[in-house]
Amino acid sequence: MFRNTMIAAVAVAAVAGPALAGSYTETPAEPVVTAPAPVYTAGTDWTGGYVGGQLGYGDVDAGGTDGDGTVYGVQAGYDYDFGSFVLGGEVDYTGAEDGILGGADLDSMTRLKLKAGYDAGPALIYGVVGAAYANTSLGDDNGLVYGVGADYKVTETVSVGAEYLYHEFDNFNDSGTDVNAGTLAARVNYRF
Repeated sequence: MFRNTMIAAVAVAAVAGPALAGSYTETPAEPVVTAPAPVYTAGTDWTGGYVGGQLGYGDVDAGGTDGDGTVYGVQAGYDYDFGSFVLGGEVDYTGAEDGILGGADLDSMTRLKLKAGYDAGPALIYGVVGAAYANTSLGDDNGLVYGVGADYKVTETVSVGAEYLYHEFDNFNDSGTDVNAGTLAARVNYRF
């Protein structure tokens, strides 16, 4: 029996020997494919609501009587970014220093504006058209407002900008006098 066991062991070693010959080689690893990390550019999406404040200068012509001075106010709106085109709406409430109407007081002005613009990444360049309501010491009236502006996102939630608006009030408060006003204001908005 010992002899049979020995023959069996030699036979197993003879068959297994060629399987163990050579050196150990590691199976090649699968190549690792990684997607490029997304690049974040601040201010690329203008979709959302905002609230803010403005401070600027106004120049008013009321039938040959000129006045100018400081204007200030608050605004709220919503923009929707379609890619390179942005459409939005805004309402603002503006006050002015006394005497800006050439001796009369502009107590307040409320404007409702439609805004359309170009998304230039962190910058938004736009035009506006809308309606204006002026409350003055000479009475109240509705008129037209139009203009241009630009905003720049300092962070994802804060933008700064400037806006020039021109206002036309024909036959203001049935007085026979046309009132035209231009305003240039610096603006800061919190976006959400």
